[in-house]
Amino acid sequence: MRYLPHTGEDVASMLRALGARTLEALFENIPRECRRETALRLPEALTEWELDDHMARLAGSMAAGGGWEVFVGAGCYEHHIPALVPALVGRSEFVTSYTPYQPEVSQGTLQAIYEYQTLVTRLLGMDVANASMYDGASALAEALLMAVRITGKKKVVVSRLVHPLHRQVVRTYFSPTGGEVVELPLLEDGTTDPGPLEEMDTFAAVAVQSPNFMGCVEDLGGFAALAHEKEALCIGSFTEPLAYGLFKSPGSLGADIACGEGQSLGVPMSFGGPGLGMFACKAPHMRSLPGRLVGKTVDREGRQGFVLTLATREQHIRREKATSNICTNNSLCALAAAVYMAALGGTGFRELARLNRDKAEYLKARLEAAGCPTRFRAPTFNEFVARCPEGFEKKHRDLLGRKIVAGLRLEPYYPELSGHYLFCATETKSRESMDLLVSEMAS
Repeated sequence: MRYLPHTGEDVASMLRALGARTLEALFENIPRECRRETALRLPEALTEWELDDHMARLAGSMAAGGGWEVFVGAGCYEHHIPALVPALVGRSEFVTSYTPYQPEVSQGTLQAIYEYQTLVTRLLGMDVANASMYDGASALAEALLMAVRITGKKKVVVSRLVHPLHRQVVRTYFSPTGGEVVELPLLEDGTTDPGPLEEMDTFAAVAVQSPNFMGCVEDLGGFAALAHEKEALCIGSFTEPLAYGLFKSPGSLGADIACGEGQSLGVPMSFGGPGLGMFACKAPHMRSLPGRLVGKTVDREGRQGFVLTLATREQHIRREKATSNICTNNSLCALAAAVYMAALGGTGFRELARLNRDKAEYLKARLEAAGCPTRFRAPTFNEFVARCPEGFEKKHRDLLGRKIVAGLRLEPYYPELSGHYLFCATETKSRESMDLLVSEMAS
C-alpha cells in the first residue's frame, strides 16, 4: 500500500463523516483534567551526529560500562558471560525466530527450547519445565495462580523476604481475583518465620525465596513439609539460580513448584531487563503449567522431532480454560541460559558458585573488621546485609561520585532496617576492588 499524505480536505471529510465540528471534539469524552490543553514543548530536531553526542552524554551519566564498581545485586547480578553465549544467541536463526507453531519449519528453535527445559529441570530438581516466562516476578505470580487452580483455595502465603518487587507483582496479579495474599514475617537470623503458617487452617501455597532477598538460605524443606501437612503446595522462589551449584535444589527439598529470575545465567544486566522467568514443577502438576512446553516425539518414520505440547494458552483450543494468558516466552534469553549452563557444565557451575560464595564472604569479613557488622547470621550466598555507621547515607552519595555503588539501602523496603545496606560480590569483583570499597567506606 502506498502512503498518501493527508490534506486539510481529508481531515474535513473525516470530521463531517463523524459528525464532529473540530478535531478537539473527538476527545470530548476524555475528562478535561486528563487532557493536555497546551502544546508539547519539544526541542528542535537534532542531526544524526548531534543525537549521537547527546546519547553519549546520557550514557556517561549512568553507572554502566568500565570504571564503575557496583556492589549491588538485589535480583540482578553481574557475571562474566563467555563469548560463545552472545556468538550463538546472535545467530539470525534465533534472533529473528517467531513462535514455533509449525514444527516442520521450527525444529531448531524447538530443540533449543527443549534443551533449555532439560537443563532447568536438572538444576531445579524438578520433572517438567516450561519454555520460560517474562521474568522472575511474573513467574512467581503465575506459580501462585497455578496453586490456586490445583487446590481450589484462594489464600496464598508469601514470605516477606521474597524480593519486594516480586511481591508487588503478586499483589497486582491477585487484586482482581478476589484472592488473599498473606505475608510471613522475618526472624532475627534473616530467614522466614514459619510460626504464622502453622496457625493457618487453609491456604493454596506458601512461597519462600531461597536464597532470600537478604541473601540468606532458607529452610525450604521445613516449609515444604509444613505446606504438605496442610494439603497445600510449596513454591521455591529464587533470584540467583547459581546458588544451586552449592545448595540443594528446590525440588530435592520437597518444593512442588520452582520459579524465579534466571538473568544471572548468561543474560546481560542491560539496565534491568530483559529478564528470564524460569518455571518448573513436579510431574503431577504439569497440566496446570502456564506458558509453553516443548516435547520430544517421533514422526511416522521414527525420526526424532520436537513439538509444542499440552498447549492450553488462550490462543489455543481451550481458550476459557487456559492456564495462563502469557503471550510469549523469552526464548532468546532462555537460549542464552541454556548455552551458558552447557558451557559451564556441572563441574564449572559448582566451581563458579563456590567462587561467588567465597568472594561475598571475603567482603563480609572485611566490612565487619571495618565496623560494619553483618545484620543476619544465617548462611548467605553472593549477598548479605551489613549495618553501616550513622551518617553513611551521605557517604553513599559521595561514593557514587567516585564511581562506587556501595550497596543497596534497605530502609525503603524494610523500614525496620534503617542504616542497613545489602551488599553483593560476584566473581567479577577482584580483591583489590573489594579492598578499595572498604577503605573508602572507612575513610
